[in-house]
Amino acid sequence: RTPPPPGAAPPAPRPAPPGGGRGPAQRRLAPADRWRLLLGRERDRLPAGARRYAHALDELYGTGQGEGAGDLGTGQGPGRGGGREASFPTAREWSQELEALFGADVREEVLAGAAEAGRTDVLAQLDPEAVRPSVELLSSVLSLAGGLPEAQLARLRPLVRRLVDELAKELATRLRPALSGLSTPRPTRRPGGPLDLARTLRANLAHARRRSDGTVVVVPERPVFSTRASREADWRLVLVVDVSGSMEASVIWSALTAAVLGGVPTLSTHFLAFSTQVVDLTDRVDDPLSLLLEVRVGGGTHIAAGLAHARTLITVPSRTLVVVVSDFEEGGPIAGLLGEVRALAASGAHLLGCAALDDTGNPRYSVPVARQLVAAGMPVAALSPLALARWVGDRLRGESR
Repeated sequence: RTPPPPGAAPPAPRPAPPGGGRGPAQRRLAPADRWRLLLGRERDRLPAGARRYAHALDELYGTGQGEGAGDLGTGQGPGRGGGREASFPTAREWSQELEALFGADVREEVLAGAAEAGRTDVLAQLDPEAVRPSVELLSSVLSLAGGLPEAQLARLRPLVRRLVDELAKELATRLRPALSGLSTPRPTRRPGGPLDLARTLRANLAHARRRSDGTVVVVPERPVFSTRASREADWRLVLVVDVSGSMEASVIWSALTAAVLGGVPTLSTHFLAFSTQVVDLTDRVDDPLSLLLEVRVGGGTHIAAGLAHARTLITVPSRTLVVVVSDFEEGGPIAGLLGEVRALAASGAHLLGCAALDDTGNPRYSVPVARQLVAAGMPVAALSPLALARWVGDRLRGESR
């Protein structure tokens, strides 16, 4: 750097990091102290400078939740390993302390973990551009967003938008191979689609001209374009999604999957959300953020009503896929549900029941009801979004796997 001219005032000192933090060289901890922080043991042996680190981490990981919290060697007994300091008064002060001690990356990681664990007060402190997207974090944000006025919701929209966009992009990358080759272009003389070069050359060979230099030029007097197959030949997918209580993760995956499947050229995707009532959110399929903000998870379960609405959308049963995402804990008479399934199966529509998945990815559904649905004509399986996309792709290609 160029030194200041003689007599110039010395440069103003840089402001201290938020929360009174120290520089990177002063953030170093001895290996033994790192293990004490990690395991939650021998906290009374931490030097004074390391207790700030323990306090900041205990706000999330302490109070009996950390590794080894039941044997801290402090004489406090099980479940008292969070330290004796007072909690941080506000999420902002905690956020500032985390950044001062650990840096911005670790701060985002810890705050995101707190949000996933149910600490909704930290959501406003998350940086939408730095946070790592996850379904658990998106579920926490949406659970808070549902009860906020629009003025406060506007501050969360950038975070929700990035989480939805990144998760949908990641899902699309995984699903695209299963959906490849489903477009069915056909030749047409009407301009509008991309030029079909091979067909254009074959159709205009009679109009070839030889130039004076010996080269041959094909004059495209009859160009051929590619266009999509007629709408009558398209398939229809009706996603019937259970939004009753404890279905958050499945609803999020269903909305993201619907957005990806909605981009398949020969597939018209409908989205029906049901609890005790049915809401048609098909117009929001291409915007999963809008769809997720519109869905209200909670209430009872009436699968028969969702299937009855799905039947009204069917025009060509043999080219219609009806997929139910539910835990199959039917709140209404089971006879009504079985009757709807039999009617759909008899019409020739392709049916599939997707069992709800819990936060760990394990299926959680009523096995007795699922067995009756299978007997009535609806196969039931615990499928990931990728497996569902493969099933859809197989049906559209005419495979019967």
